[in-house]
Amino acid sequence: MEANALQNNLDSDDDFSDPEGYVDNVTDEELLGDLLIKKPKEADGIDSVIVVDNIPNVGSDRLEKLQNVIRKIFSKFGKIVTEYYPEENGKTKGYIFIEYSSPSHAMEAVKTANGYKLDKQHTFIVNLFSDFDKYENVPDEWEPPQIKPFQDLGNLRHWLQDADCRDQYSVIYDGGEKTAIYLNTPQDPVVIEERVRWTETYVRWSPRGTYLVTFHQKGIALWGSEKFRQIMRFSHTGVQLIDFSPCERYVITFSPLPDHKDDPQAIIIWDIRTGQKKRGFHCESASAWPIFKWSPDGNYFARLSPDTLSVYETPSFGLLEKKSIKIQGIKEFTWSPSDNYIGYYVPEDQNVPARVVLIEIPTRKELRVKNLFSVADCKMHWQQQGDFLCVKVDRYAKRKEDKGEVKYAGMYHNFELFRMRERQIPVDSVECKETVVAFAWEPVGSKFAFIHGESPRISVSFYNIKPNGKVEFMKMLEKRQCNSIFWSPMGQFVVLAGLRSMNGVMEFVDTSDITMMTSAEHFMASDVEWDPTGRYVVSGVSWWVHKVDNGYWIWTFQGRLLSKHATDRFCQLLWRPRPPTLVSAEQIKEIKKNMKKYSAQFELKDRMSQSKASKELVERRKKLYDDFMKYRATVKEVFINQKEERLDLREGIDTDEIESHIENFEEEVIEFLEKVEEIILE
Repeated sequence: MEANALQNNLDSDDDFSDPEGYVDNVTDEELLGDLLIKKPKEADGIDSVIVVDNIPNVGSDRLEKLQNVIRKIFSKFGKIVTEYYPEENGKTKGYIFIEYSSPSHAMEAVKTANGYKLDKQHTFIVNLFSDFDKYENVPDEWEPPQIKPFQDLGNLRHWLQDADCRDQYSVIYDGGEKTAIYLNTPQDPVVIEERVRWTETYVRWSPRGTYLVTFHQKGIALWGSEKFRQIMRFSHTGVQLIDFSPCERYVITFSPLPDHKDDPQAIIIWDIRTGQKKRGFHCESASAWPIFKWSPDGNYFARLSPDTLSVYETPSFGLLEKKSIKIQGIKEFTWSPSDNYIGYYVPEDQNVPARVVLIEIPTRKELRVKNLFSVADCKMHWQQQGDFLCVKVDRYAKRKEDKGEVKYAGMYHNFELFRMRERQIPVDSVECKETVVAFAWEPVGSKFAFIHGESPRISVSFYNIKPNGKVEFMKMLEKRQCNSIFWSPMGQFVVLAGLRSMNGVMEFVDTSDITMMTSAEHFMASDVEWDPTGRYVVSGVSWWVHKVDNGYWIWTFQGRLLSKHATDRFCQLLWRPRPPTLVSAEQIKEIKKNMKKYSAQFELKDRMSQSKASKELVERRKKLYDDFMKYRATVKEVFINQKEERLDLREGIDTDEIESHIENFEEEVIEFLEKVEEIILE
């Protein structure tokens, strides 16, 4: 029956054609979009082809050798499908065509191999084959590029203009739901900006404090100016980690999501000003973040891979001199914070000693090599001004291999101290027989401290490097409860903290004479942060670490507790960094010399700010002063506008000019007899 019904429907006279006058407005792209994407394009094959010029002219007897060399150089950029060597009179013409399996491979080959020096006579010039078409059709008349309209982002450094030099800090609380920016004031901090779900994980400040970074599932956003408006956003799904170049020109983002081998997306470098993606890289793991480390001027960045140190340059983002530095066994490297120097460490290999090497970039010149014996591991610590480098060397008395696992016995430690500013970079050594827990340089100065020993006999030792090169032992503080060292950004003062498992013991030390200023405790403290000026210290109990007693306390640099802020599910506090000061070293020295002259006015201001009554009086006086200055400016403007009228009334004589010069006045003394008194004596 169903078959008969179907046949009856087919035999019916229904007309399925379009009515007369019907216009079909459905495009092929809408109807067959998924198929049209796969439609072959004329340039598909061309975009995967590169042209390599300046190839050696060789005959058939040497052609096979040349082909092997070319394949070795260009196969590392991707799979080669075909290669063609044009010949003339039995010799190659000096250029070749190479086709890759993907256009992205061809682009990588052009970017990296262009300018590659094969030998003294042959330097490759590499172009995409499709570029020849573009260069042939260059118009005769040049058209200037369209100028983008100016976008006013506001004053990105407005917080530096605060009259009282107060710093800002960010706080994440309520379990990450809320983020606030505070202004640190002598009384209670003032909320500048507060938003709900501003970030999905955490926030970060840029190195100079210009931008605040928030993290989201689809990427990151940069905020700045007075009202923290969105400056730029970068799309990178699943982003977890970021890193800035020191100059704040570039930002690196990392996402653990799998990427395609032809389109690296794990690590992306972005231009902050334009928002453009500059380059992408593959990354299997970010366990040792940052993967890329920047030079202090932001012109170079480097990456470590097995037996290789790759240094890239900006703004091309290509390898420096088109090739990496081959270093057998390299394990760790760091940049100097002030100069374009790289220090790297190579562990010992059988009878070959371990070594620490300092090289200069971009010349790759070796500045200093230090061989080390009986080494289990090394860690490098630069002083913030780049004057010194400390290499903490873990040494052993005996070494034993058991089932492929290396075991050490009789461990002790050495600090190899490189004096970077002196000729030939001399090296001093300090030995410590006990376990070293932490090491830290004084940021501005020549002192360093390290925690050594095991509980309950933990000690802190302080050393100073004299100008003559002598390493002076200053003092040892014994039986301390600490596992972290926090130097003031301005030097001299240091906080010794026993965080987390040590119940938050904090000791404030003046290292000018190793004096204990204060000993205090913030129970279960998980974090300690100095403000960028070295005036205040914050200790906090993060909800990410402990679920109770969350909040933060603010201390002076001397250890006096200023305020306690119990904050519901407090997570993170970060001070807003400041850019390097524009004041010269000589000016700073002069200010310190005349500090007593300035201290009186600052002390008066501090005393007035401490009482509410004084604060109200100051604000009232300031309002009266501002009102008077506003009135004065108005009257002055009226006075200036009436000048023509005054000249007309005074027959062209400019009395304003006359009265402004004292030499135009003549002094005339007139005496009057006002009263005469007579006294008659009898």
